[in-house]
Amino acid sequence: MKFFEFNLDDDLLDALDYMGFEDATPIQEMAIPMILENKDLIACAQTGTGKTAAFVLPILEKLVSKKHTGTNTLVIVPTRELAIQIEQQIQGFSYFLNIGSIAVYGGGEGKDFINQKVALKQGTDIVIATPGKLLSHLNLGYVDFSTVEHLILDEADRMLDMGFIDDLNKIITFLPKERQTLMFSATMPDNIRKFARQILYKPSEISLSIAKPAEGVDQQVYMAFDEQKYKLLNWLLEDRKEYSSILIFTSTKSKVGEIVRSLNKGGLPSKGISSNLDQDQREEVLRGFRSRRTRILVATDLMSRGIDVKEINLVVNFDVPQDAEDYVHRVGRTARVEAKGEAITLVSPRDMSRFRRIEQLIEKEIPKQQPPDELGKGPDWSGREKQKRQGYYQKKKGNYRKSDQGGRR
Repeated sequence: MKFFEFNLDDDLLDALDYMGFEDATPIQEMAIPMILENKDLIACAQTGTGKTAAFVLPILEKLVSKKHTGTNTLVIVPTRELAIQIEQQIQGFSYFLNIGSIAVYGGGEGKDFINQKVALKQGTDIVIATPGKLLSHLNLGYVDFSTVEHLILDEADRMLDMGFIDDLNKIITFLPKERQTLMFSATMPDNIRKFARQILYKPSEISLSIAKPAEGVDQQVYMAFDEQKYKLLNWLLEDRKEYSSILIFTSTKSKVGEIVRSLNKGGLPSKGISSNLDQDQREEVLRGFRSRRTRILVATDLMSRGIDVKEINLVVNFDVPQDAEDYVHRVGRTARVEAKGEAITLVSPRDMSRFRRIEQLIEKEIPKQQPPDELGKGPDWSGREKQKRQGYYQKKKGNYRKSDQGGRR
């Protein structure tokens, strides 16, 4: 479906054309008409499917012909990176429109807080905010959300995982009860559904490819002991010198620095990003990655849903994420919107059970490869699985033996 088929405003279509948007993705094709019809919506769609445009475009369409009376739309997101990303997209889509927006998040300088305060007092059309910082402004008493007509919760599952449920409930008390509420989530566990029932009214529901990587991702696994991983990573990247954008994920902040040092020492210039950097430093690193001045970026899971960079060629999971869903979000940074990409995961012995849960979640078994001969043999996946099965049956046999001795019958 083409965007002009939604009968959007001409200036909005001009902006889309200028940005290279022509064909709507499935989530956009399904969500935009529902939102334009003022229906509450709960949408489950994986990272990289175009869901930001799915809710931004119909909101802008509604605002085009509406007289400004104060803040019209509130978008709540889990991280400052995502707030910045969405605000940048809104600026692009509204380039030819007289619509204002502001991203509200913590971690900046005093002037940032003052700019946010001014925008909130004036009633900027669209506010994109993280829960904690928005609540700080609300508690100071100068924010008027009585004109809000649309509440959008993006990455709802991550916000609940991060413990924002109380903040969200508090923020909602500042909003009119009569409003349109939209909830977007990559996964749909029971706690999300329960929360949705509390704040949405007779919502329509969209569910697309729940918790599975995009089809365009070439997923690979290399078995590696911890001491092999650094040299294996260098070997993998040396073999992909034609790639212009590579993103490496690790679960801990301390490893970010270790990986960056190892890559730089091996002649592979890279930068790291984590919560150890202040906001200005993080934005500078991201600008370098987006502009391709930085070819290799090493990041923590905090960044897995906050990096909006087109055409990332390769995502590497230096270690297996704790939660199976986080694997999807990491891998979702490549092969975005029907593009092609590569995702490689390094699996150590202690990561085997976690990766098995990932395969169960995505309903796909990924072939396991060994490191190159010069790095030595890695862990044996099949051997570990065989040992686990033998242990299970021995334990079960032991239980039966006890029952023969007068125990359970």
